[in-house]
Amino acid sequence: MTLAELGARVGRAPSALSLLENGRREPKLSLIEALASALGVPAEELLRRQPPNRRAQLEIALADAQRDPWYAELGLPPLRVGSRVPSDVLEHLLALQAELRRQRTKPTATPEEARAANADLRVLMSERGNYFAEIEAAAAEALAPVGYQGGALSQGMLLSVVSRYGFSVRYVQDLPRSARSVTDLRNRRIYLRQEPLGMHTPRAVLLQTLGHFVLGHSAPADFGDFLRQRIEANYFAAAVLVPEQAAAAFLQHAKEAKDLSVEDLRDVFSVSYEMAAHRFTNLATHHLGLPCHFVKNDEGGIIYKAYENDGVVFPSDETGAIEGQRMCKQWSGRQVFSSPDRFSPHHQYSDTPSGTYWCSALVDSGRERGFAITLGVPYEHSRWFRGRDSTRRTTSACPDGDCCQHPPAALAARWDGMAWPSARAHSHVLLALPSGSFPGVDETDVYEFLDRQAAS
Repeated sequence: MTLAELGARVGRAPSALSLLENGRREPKLSLIEALASALGVPAEELLRRQPPNRRAQLEIALADAQRDPWYAELGLPPLRVGSRVPSDVLEHLLALQAELRRQRTKPTATPEEARAANADLRVLMSERGNYFAEIEAAAAEALAPVGYQGGALSQGMLLSVVSRYGFSVRYVQDLPRSARSVTDLRNRRIYLRQEPLGMHTPRAVLLQTLGHFVLGHSAPADFGDFLRQRIEANYFAAAVLVPEQAAAAFLQHAKEAKDLSVEDLRDVFSVSYEMAAHRFTNLATHHLGLPCHFVKNDEGGIIYKAYENDGVVFPSDETGAIEGQRMCKQWSGRQVFSSPDRFSPHHQYSDTPSGTYWCSALVDSGRERGFAITLGVPYEHSRWFRGRDSTRRTTSACPDGDCCQHPPAALAARWDGMAWPSARAHSHVLLALPSGSFPGVDETDVYEFLDRQAAS
């Protein structure tokens, strides 16, 4: 049926139907009903988000591909798909388009390049006091219409924030193992598991996913871009769950009472201990005038994440990267694992080559393993914190001195040449860099998952 023939049946000019067909005009309900009658289908069929058949799906996908900015860079004329273009040709074109895009956007990097990119990002964060005013503003704007008054963000408010940006949320059990969430951009759905993922609650994962779209992220251009986007999305999630205005007022009041603590921030806003400690580092310098540092490490002392603007010196490699390095046994992040109650805050003072620091560490248990989360400040700022009366004190000569890097002489004399340990392989995000736009994500699993959800 031509547009002229259809137009005659519904009383509309072919040009008006062409605008409708190409998405340049929205129809009124009366026209939808007239079109449905003329085409012999229910009106609901015309309003479905899913393409009616595989051919239509291919045509839509090719039209979307040609609208991508990177496609315009090729300088090719627009390809008009008529009914005489075979479906297998469209399949081939889309497969070529997908591979070309993957090759152009693949943020591959060697482990050394990735660690260097992370070191550069950490320096930038330190220079800004770990505070990002533009992301704080985006989080405040997201919360403004939902009536937030303080305390923990309710589930209803959270879903209102998400729906404000045109997304719905679906909780599923068969999410690909390589992904924390999957977003269907065609149908504006965010898929999640209804269970914690390590340190990340479903609420945090949902807001981290939303953060990519609120902050205008596009597919990462390289691994440094991938890391930056991840940091920004995590920051956005924390800024929504622990809003700046309410949290800063709470912390200021606690400082005046000389009773600052990460655990109170965690409990008041109902977030994980790691997020509370991370959020503290975002706000402490900007709002309270407190320089500080944050560290996440495993029981073996391997550092997974760390930020500082208080002068503490972390162990690092030749690129300046600290991830994957082993911290001193005398630091609180190691000492907490031998504490009688590792799941309660462990407070101590540590004398180091860069100064004396007061630190509070706690083992934040995840599904698979426990990590120690440490928040520390220079000695002169310890007076504002609960736990400042701790009598625990250690001395560290690390990272450059002869401290815990070598065994005592007598011990070494007894066992030198008589021991053969089998090393456990360490797995870390910066040590294994799979290819793809989103490193570590199995795109086949993701696409098969979306096919199953669309079909249901």
